[in-house]
Amino acid sequence: MESKINQLMKQWPKGTVGTAPWLQRCGAYRQLVRQYVAGGWLQPFERGAFARAGDSPDWRGGLFALQTQLHLDVHAAATTALSLKGLGHYLPLGGRPVVYLFGAPGTRLPAWFARHSWEAEIRYTSPALFVPSVPESFMSVEQGEFSIRVSAPERAMLEVCHLATTNAAIEHLPELMAGLNTLRPQVVQSLLEACRSSKAKRLFLWSAETAGHEWFSRLSPDKLDLGKGKRQLYRGGRWDPKYKITVPGKEDAHV
Repeated sequence: MESKINQLMKQWPKGTVGTAPWLQRCGAYRQLVRQYVAGGWLQPFERGAFARAGDSPDWRGGLFALQTQLHLDVHAAATTALSLKGLGHYLPLGGRPVVYLFGAPGTRLPAWFARHSWEAEIRYTSPALFVPSVPESFMSVEQGEFSIRVSAPERAMLEVCHLATTNAAIEHLPELMAGLNTLRPQVVQSLLEACRSSKAKRLFLWSAETAGHEWFSRLSPDKLDLGKGKRQLYRGGRWDPKYKITVPGKEDAHV
């Protein structure tokens, strides 16, 4: 039994959740898992999920299990992805941190992940935001002994624009965009062409032009479908005739 558990531990990064299906694939069936728990090797995490004894996986370790053990198309998105890359200048002051996860349409989180009391508030959504998918808009971020799949900054910023529904969120878009001076214009262009949200595209272009980055001049906005009609996105704001949206006035923008 000890050699089997040692083999299991070698495959199990510290800080991550071990799901029942994965444990079974590793040869640790239900009865054996009970023995490991009784022997002090494992501890129950949630029904259908376990942790190494003495370990306390956070949402990152849970996301690792979703991606690598259950093979779910779920990733860290929006401001969460930017923060993991050191670009998140949009963190809430005080209170419980918010983590944004995006999944492919129709993808549901398993019960053990959904009901666990994580240290952060998990906000999960599964929009069909990009069709077709843009593979180069994802990247891996190391988290100690493991890594997780997250949105690359280009995709993350468009996800932020998609989620921006309040005046406060829209006000912070230029500030957030100001820190993204190394975005890859070819990836930005591919994402804008694949993005199904006219609102997200208009807000992205407005905030990018406001930030004045060099890469913005290398985009081809004439190839983009920005939809038709006017959009009142920022309540009480000024009218931007180029993108046909309401945006913060200069006194409201946090640039």
